[in-house]
Amino acid sequence: MNDTVVIAGGGPAGLMLACELQLAGVPAVVLEGRPVRERSSGGMLLHARSVDALRRRGLADRFRDATTPVWPRTHFAFLWLDLSELDTDYDLIVPQWRTEELLEQRAVELGVRVLPGHRLVGLREDADGVAVRVRSAAAEQVLRCAYLVGCDGPHSTVAELGGFEFRTLAPSYYGVIADVQVSGDAQEHFRAGVHPNGQFGVLPMNPSDPSEVRLMTVEFDREPPAADVPVTAEEMRAAIRRITGADADFTEPRWMTRYGSPTRLATSYRKGRVLLAGDAAHPHPPSSGNGLNTALHDSLNLGWKLAATVRGWAPPGLLDTYHDERHPVGRRACMRALAQVPLQHPPERAEPLRELFTELIEFPEVNRHLVQAVTDVRYSIAYPGLPASPLLGATLPDVALRTADGEVEAAGLLTDGRGLLLSLGVDEAPDLTGWADRLDVVRADKAEDLDARWLLLRPDGHIAWADTGEGDRDALRTAVTTWFGPARKPRTARTS
Repeated sequence: MNDTVVIAGGGPAGLMLACELQLAGVPAVVLEGRPVRERSSGGMLLHARSVDALRRRGLADRFRDATTPVWPRTHFAFLWLDLSELDTDYDLIVPQWRTEELLEQRAVELGVRVLPGHRLVGLREDADGVAVRVRSAAAEQVLRCAYLVGCDGPHSTVAELGGFEFRTLAPSYYGVIADVQVSGDAQEHFRAGVHPNGQFGVLPMNPSDPSEVRLMTVEFDREPPAADVPVTAEEMRAAIRRITGADADFTEPRWMTRYGSPTRLATSYRKGRVLLAGDAAHPHPPSSGNGLNTALHDSLNLGWKLAATVRGWAPPGLLDTYHDERHPVGRRACMRALAQVPLQHPPERAEPLRELFTELIEFPEVNRHLVQAVTDVRYSIAYPGLPASPLLGATLPDVALRTADGEVEAAGLLTDGRGLLLSLGVDEAPDLTGWADRLDVVRADKAEDLDARWLLLRPDGHIAWADTGEGDRDALRTAVTTWFGPARKPRTARTS
């Protein structure tokens, strides 16, 4: 059978997924409808938890250097949340086009085929795989693949042609983004925040040049123009005028886009050999980068499970845990975005809510929850009849470990995208040679920040088993087979 996975959409979700698959030895093909990737895009933030995930793949340094701006606060309905009080790094200001560019570079290094100017226009699933009809300027062709994943955004063709059902959580909204230059005098007239008729924001684009800004508008009770109507500077000026009541003076935008769609959540992220990830599965209003970052974590969760399924070592039901684990996170992202609307509109009802939330976010626990509710994810992992550790389902902290090869950062042990058994302060580790094709074993001294003798880590960095007692090898083997399938049987030599 063809073991290729075709991914529709070359945004962050699609490119991250392609990297994960190719890293695991599964060929990936990315269909990107845009012939050329513009150096402009809507998303701006990489959350600290996404940077942690990139660090586990050895990619974080590509996204952050001495000149990368950090964002020491975030907002909830334009009520500002403080990151400085949390045990976390700051978010990074990385334009989405740059995130896509860096992920595509990595994908190509790994051997992914990225096909710009190619759009999926049809699909047909059968017992052996999926036939994907692809159209480009040159021709139309059919690609055969083992699985198809739709990472093609809020208006997903894969979701439509694949017959996915959605629950509509809220009607559409209407927003415009424009990257412009403003004069000092004009900039003083701009006010980022909530207004009676909508939301208006100004975001810095270049720390060394305050005149480069991004203007963003959102109107909740207005339908956007038809998709084929070009977006113009006058459209942005009119939107700002409706929202703020003031005229805005800015140069001709370097880049503009219009956005808005109903908030929807797919009832299932998988239908047979077709799956959804990112905004294709859970489109929602913009909310401090939660769309882009949730999409990256979708792909990190799906990648190793899909690869295991294609390669034939996945235990029964492994691929279905993608929906089980990520669907609640997608719903939370949608609800978090929608919960901000009543705090902004209509203003006469929003005012008492905003006053109450302003008081609530002064409590560190509330501030922490609102910051981390979407991307600081812990999965529910349990084994019937076995004790549960408080570490189960969390991500591995990036602690320093002392091994036979010297001191290493824990995150660096997951660079190859394989599973990992950490044996901490234990002289002997269990014999896991039957899983050597998918699981590494590393011995290290006991770590103060990790209350465990053995830690079993999934390739996405989440802790699948933590033994804090006397080393129950049978329980560990249960966890290993649950996530990594049965051991490979050793080959026996043939005799003549």
